[in-house]
Amino acid sequence: MKLAVTMGDPAGIGPEITLKALQKMHGPDAPELIILGCAGALDVAGRAMGLPVPPRIAPDQVATHRGHAVLSLDPDSATPEPGIVSATGGHFAFRAISVAVDLALAGTVAGIVTAPLNKEALNLAGHSYAGHTDMLADLTGTSGTVMMLAHGNFRVAHLTTHVALADVPKLLTPQRLNRVIDLTHTALKQLGLTNPRIAVAALNPHAGEGGIFGREDIDISAPVVAEWVARGVHVEGPVPGDTVFVKLKGGRYDAVIAMYHDQGHVPVKLLGFRTNPETGAWEALNGVNVTLGLPIIRTSVDHGTAFDIAGQGIASADSMVEAIEYAVALAQAQKAGQSAA
Repeated sequence: MKLAVTMGDPAGIGPEITLKALQKMHGPDAPELIILGCAGALDVAGRAMGLPVPPRIAPDQVATHRGHAVLSLDPDSATPEPGIVSATGGHFAFRAISVAVDLALAGTVAGIVTAPLNKEALNLAGHSYAGHTDMLADLTGTSGTVMMLAHGNFRVAHLTTHVALADVPKLLTPQRLNRVIDLTHTALKQLGLTNPRIAVAALNPHAGEGGIFGREDIDISAPVVAEWVARGVHVEGPVPGDTVFVKLKGGRYDAVIAMYHDQGHVPVKLLGFRTNPETGAWEALNGVNVTLGLPIIRTSVDHGTAFDIAGQGIASADSMVEAIEYAVALAQAQKAGQSAA
């Protein structure tokens, strides 16, 4: 299986976590990884950490090459300095995604795994996107994509993400909630769960407390959940946000649908991120960002560019490894489904 791996902003930790992840991708069942981005930044990271860098290949060699490889984009461009926001870094990040999407749509690669980009650098390069998800939706001509964060069996899909908290209630519509439930249910089945159990988190404290704290959960979420239950799908909710993730951790559900960014991101990162108790420094960064609703498979690390430690070789590659493994699982399930059809 061949996957495209975009290194994100080359001035961030993308190059080093990509190389570290490569060291774990060997053996007969390992995917072949085509790394896209700034080859110069990858070479710098490799020398600093004493890690080998895969050979460079041309675009017309991607389909036939065997093993890991680097598809260098714009090799004549300067290599960005680690930790510095620049238009060059944003340019490489965009180019990598653009080329990776083309490869995935053509079927040359089975999916895309992305390292983090920097939104400021992206906009400096003239690409006005809020992040990967918006960019991927635009490049694939898709609307209504959904972000799902995962760490092992702890999975959280999001009704909304990068919007102001004040705008969330009006975005909770039956149409939007139905789509998120549908895409989440489909993704869970692709991951091998025959009867997925999904919980819809409440928007308001105590699911509105009978309308005292708002009626969105009562008037919108509850009827939608009832419709899915009537169709024989295991959906519960709205479940109060202060207990739903405890139940998810305990195994009662296979996924939770969060109403807004922080409601869903905080529990996943509390579980997946570990710090040194003495220094407070990051020790491990686990978690995967999966974009649902695209015509291609896309997974990503669940953390940022970490410019403050870029170039030091100390960044954890755990999230990148997990993202690659998730992409493999989804691609295998997709292939199995196509074979069955």
